[in-house]
Amino acid sequence: MDTTQALADRFEEHRGHLRAVAYRMLGSLAEAEDAVQETWLKLSRTDSDAIENLGGWLTTVTGRVCLDLLRSGAARREELIDDRVDAFVPDLELRPLSRLDPEQEVLHADSVGVALLVVLENLEPDERLAFVLHDMFAVPFDDIAPIVDRTSAATRQLASRARRRVRGAEPAAEPDLGRQKQVLDAFLAASRAGDFEALVGVLHPDVTLRVDAGALMRGLAASKVVQGAKTVAEQALMFSRFAGSARPMLVNGTVGLVNAPEGGPKSVMALTIADGRITGMYILADPERLERLDFDGRTG
Repeated sequence: MDTTQALADRFEEHRGHLRAVAYRMLGSLAEAEDAVQETWLKLSRTDSDAIENLGGWLTTVTGRVCLDLLRSGAARREELIDDRVDAFVPDLELRPLSRLDPEQEVLHADSVGVALLVVLENLEPDERLAFVLHDMFAVPFDDIAPIVDRTSAATRQLASRARRRVRGAEPAAEPDLGRQKQVLDAFLAASRAGDFEALVGVLHPDVTLRVDAGALMRGLAASKVVQGAKTVAEQALMFSRFAGSARPMLVNGTVGLVNAPEGGPKSVMALTIADGRITGMYILADPERLERLDFDGRTG
């Protein structure tokens, strides 16, 4: 086996981990893949024999690539006046909801909730990097500090500030998929029946609905952020005609819905559920981003 192939094989052993890092940093599956590919290019141009800890090296390089993307993206977003900036919904990972058993629980144990991704989106790029690498992947602050061009102590403060914002914003989600499914079924039944009071009952009083429909959608289907059980229930009733074609799926490791009446998804909804009620609804309906999702149509 030649040296290049051997190095490629070693890199592939870390690809899943690097993709997880990049997805949590960027909230975009496509950008995460690009970041991982850029990491491979950097590795292929580096003397790998001089790298003592390949996994650590790859993680920090991926973090640096993502930080550059976040910084350039932040600069671009400051120029936007589109409502989509506030209604951001990350790319969503879809898997069939084929069975609710311990094996599946383990399979998706490392999935990152969409609510957390939305919170991370609101962090400054350096805060996000410090929090993701340290709190989620246990990278030492001494290794993160050179990436953000700060001292280790200052990097620790970045992560601490990010941690406080995350704890204050992310709801405590229901971990049991079976109980999640019960709440989802109740929501679907109320939507299909047009039962306003039942919808309100399954929603948390402070529920938030985020819809990212892309730059071209206007009117009722436009990107938006809506809060409050009654207001969100009214929105659900406006689109209740689509409830019949909605199918349960695992979305970022928790139960959600895919509306795919003719094969490809027209929208994907992720849910956060706590104490038997829906606390957050996140709908991705941007056609361009939906085209990039890995969707095979299977639900069970």
